[in-house]
Amino acid sequence: MLAPPLNLPKWLEENADRLKPPVGNFCLYDGGDFTVMVVGGPNSRNDYHLNETEEWFYQYKGHMTLKVIDNAKVGERVKTKDGLDAISVEGGEFREITIGEGEMFLLPDRLRWYCQNPKHTSPTIIREVAFHCSDLGTQLKPLINEWMTTPELRVCPDCGQQAEAK
Repeated sequence: MLAPPLNLPKWLEENADRLKPPVGNFCLYDGGDFTVMVVGGPNSRNDYHLNETEEWFYQYKGHMTLKVIDNAKVGERVKTKDGLDAISVEGGEFREITIGEGEMFLLPDRLRWYCQNPKHTSPTIIREVAFHCSDLGTQLKPLINEWMTTPELRVCPDCGQQAEAK
């Protein structure tokens, strides 16, 4: 059965309590091929998106900054020293994309945290978590909380610089 049309402003008003930090999101639709999430704010994080599929952003109210690595060559899957699945990256540049109120943005495919030390000649991964996402609203929050509350997870393995807990 088809779902009825959604009045987004009304839904946002009635469900504002579901959109609180640190993740502040709710899954409106998960159809297998794509997912529709609503994310509230404020939401300040220092992870970088590396999603296996494209992500479409529509900034209904206010603005957001999306941290990405542009023009990176994505390599093979590897294991970190902690035994986590990771994907190697070569080259690329850090970018912050501001999405303003009423604007839309499509991010090409590929959650990582990178060292911000300018001494690195290419993006250096501090931590990457790979998981099959079935409910982003519940699965992402513990990963972000772990990052924020575990200082040793935020230390760059190459230079020792510690990332901010956000």
